Amino acid sequence: MTLLITVFAAVISTIVWYTHAPEDLYRTRTLCFMFWGASLMWLVDAVFEFVKDGASYFTPAPSDMLNDTFLGFSVVALGLVVWTIDLLVHDPKKVVKAAILKANQDKSTEAHNA
Repeated sequence: MTLLITVFAAVISTIVWYTHAPEDLYRTRTLCFMFWGASLMWLVDAVFEFVKDGASYFTPAPSDMLNDTFLGFSVVALGLVVWTIDLLVHDPKKVVKAAILKANQDKSTEAHNA
């Protein structure tokens, strides 16, 4: 389930990146790399687990599937959090910079008026 969830996230983020590829204003390329990297990691994990367990790999217990599902969604959520932080740090639309400058101007105006 973890592999499946991260592959879906990778495909969706790749489609979003590709439709906005020339500009990539929201840095979705970074999101694609994170999700494709996670997908590759889970694929390698699945191959090694299949080699170890054999055909029983394809009949997991329901609790194992539930744990893998939670892990998959956690990986996607963490990737989105890291991407959001990256987006705020690089601030492509200069929104954070404008908010900080406005807050500083408001403080200096208040201090000047007092």
